[in-house]
Amino acid sequence: MHEIIKLSNGVRIICEKIPYVRSAAVGIFIDVGSRDEAPLQSGSAHFIEHMLFKRSSKHSAAELAFAMDAIGGQINAYTTRENTCFYARVLDTHLDTAIELLAEMFFDCAFDEAETDSERGVILEEIGMYEDTPDDACYEKLMSGCYKGALGRPVLGKPKTLAKMSGESLRSFKESHYTAGNIIISLCGNYESSHLEHIKELFSGMEKSRHKSTRRAEYGTHIAVRRKKTEQNQFCLAFPSSGVISDERFALNLLTTVLGGGVSSRLFQNIREKYGLCYSIFAFQSTFKDTGLLSVATAVNKETEQKTLGLIGDELRLFADKGVTEEELGRAREQAKSSLVMSLESTNSRMLKMGNSLMALGKCLSPDELIARYDAVTSSQINELARERFDFSQMSLSALGKTADAETYTKALGL
Repeated sequence: MHEIIKLSNGVRIICEKIPYVRSAAVGIFIDVGSRDEAPLQSGSAHFIEHMLFKRSSKHSAAELAFAMDAIGGQINAYTTRENTCFYARVLDTHLDTAIELLAEMFFDCAFDEAETDSERGVILEEIGMYEDTPDDACYEKLMSGCYKGALGRPVLGKPKTLAKMSGESLRSFKESHYTAGNIIISLCGNYESSHLEHIKELFSGMEKSRHKSTRRAEYGTHIAVRRKKTEQNQFCLAFPSSGVISDERFALNLLTTVLGGGVSSRLFQNIREKYGLCYSIFAFQSTFKDTGLLSVATAVNKETEQKTLGLIGDELRLFADKGVTEEELGRAREQAKSSLVMSLESTNSRMLKMGNSLMALGKCLSPDELIARYDAVTSSQINELARERFDFSQMSLSALGKTADAETYTKALGL
């Protein structure tokens, strides 16, 4: 069972001891992402994530990398639209070293200007990599259309904003957002009380601050067509949905699974297996604090794109009209429960789930509580959500490739 500790300065620690494993995972979660950036700061949160792996006052970037490899540990980080995380997984005998290294990265980044210039080049290459990944580029176009302002901007930023960033401007952004009230430390695995005391000692010196609030994002319908030389045309449809804190999230997860969450899903069985129109088709959710999207994505040949979109539209309307069967609900429920339980067999996955849950919800449900929530979902709940969500007057669409015009695609979808 996990424990939540709140330090006097606002830093929160969530921990779960698993004494029968020989590893431990620890992560620092910061409640800042691209959503918190002003237009000229776009890409700052992600840039800082990169810079924290660079020089500190004690060690060079290479020395930090060698120190983690020397203990056989794994270290990584990510930035999303709403938060940033640095984490490590090590053998339990090396946990103190991992905690020290993460804390050094967090507190003591030098933001050296030469390293800032060098890392800017790395991030520009990362942007190029995403641009060369059609499904990623299609999704980013969707987000920028659905949400005006910070939530719709790319996490990586854009070359023109990155060009104006300096080590000093990144340091200033970090000082504004890496504050005690925005910090969660998540620890899972075979640790001792001394490790917890070590974390408390390292983070108790931060100045007291309160947790920040986030400006509400407003969804707007948008049809975006981007022409790009690709072998297939990429499509991503989206409907406005609930945020991560909504109690609807369990029913929505099951709805998404029935629609396009696996090889038995309706979209897979119909669009791929019956008609052979695509290799990959799936439904997914993008959930944020106060809003979300329920989406369908696929990639198809230009000659069959209109037929494919028509069949997707038919499938969504059928779902809204007829609802889900009890057999489909049972399969989706077991898929959700199995995925949850299997993921919790990894200390790293468990640590990440605890940190993200506390960050998003202010609490962390136990596995048994989560399973009970899925067991409580009824077909009538899913059917009501399908009728509400699949409102084509609220649909957005992003298309990328050797595309036609927007009118062609809306007509194919029956609009």
